[in-house]
Amino acid sequence: MRLVGDIGGTNARFAIAEPGAQPFNARKLPVAHYPGLVEAVEDYVSGVPTLEEAVLAVAGPILGDQVAFSNSPWRFSIDDVRQRLGLSRLIVINDLVAHALSVAALQPAEIGSLKSGTRDAGRPALVIGPGTGLGVAFLLNNAGKLVGIPSEAGHAAFAPIDRVQAEILTHLQSQYGHVPVERLLSGPGLLAIATTLAKLNGQTIDVHDPRDVSARAAAGSCPICSEAIGIFSSILGSTAGNLALTLLTGGGVFITGGLCRGLRPLLDVTNLIQAFVAKGRLQSYLEDIPIDQILRPHAALLGAAMYVEPGRSS
Repeated sequence: MRLVGDIGGTNARFAIAEPGAQPFNARKLPVAHYPGLVEAVEDYVSGVPTLEEAVLAVAGPILGDQVAFSNSPWRFSIDDVRQRLGLSRLIVINDLVAHALSVAALQPAEIGSLKSGTRDAGRPALVIGPGTGLGVAFLLNNAGKLVGIPSEAGHAAFAPIDRVQAEILTHLQSQYGHVPVERLLSGPGLLAIATTLAKLNGQTIDVHDPRDVSARAAAGSCPICSEAIGIFSSILGSTAGNLALTLLTGGGVFITGGLCRGLRPLLDVTNLIQAFVAKGRLQSYLEDIPIDQILRPHAALLGAAMYVEPGRSS
């Protein structure tokens, strides 16, 4: 049996799984309630039979033994955690790689189409997930074996595609200097878009959480919140289009994560698709790429269960 985990900036989710099988006993723990990863794992596994291995998906780059999260104060040594938890093997992968690895195991009802197209199984696929930050990974078919390739594309500079987005960028640059795309394409980013729009229009809006923005847009009580979701949708499409061109992801685009699942009824799909394909001479290439949304909650836990270490057959 394998402990699987999805460790984000806000929540840590854990489950148990046989490698390659569906995870079970999933539980969500708030990151802020624990001083570190070990304490959170120990809370989850109390009362669980002894586990010998774990695959943990984390929101940040894996560049060696020391792991630092992009949007969380947690820091840890992989070897130290392995020893403290008494594991024979501890594998740490990027969280969007885990989302990517879940794709092949998803049921039809767990995927929703946003844009039709023709999927080329021999080409890479893009997986993009706005959340506390912005996660991006690619999925490659290597001689029949699916391999997840991590990236930190969420920290690349935001590129506006119209006047309003340029004005928002200028405003955010005055606060932060460098404005990565995740400054707008994330939960905090949706809030930033709404509050910045209000300031640019000489208004103030009483929103303090991304959920406030979506709730007011859903109720039809705040035109600025509705416009903010339209802009968010456009930025999502444009960013996905840029990344699709970067690796020619004819295998398709998958949008994942709880933020976009929650926004699904409100997403401006027309804005998203128009921004995705609006890439000049390469528009015809992008028009044939499908865009799907992963609807399964906690898909990273499934991906961590699917993970096969390089050089191992199972």
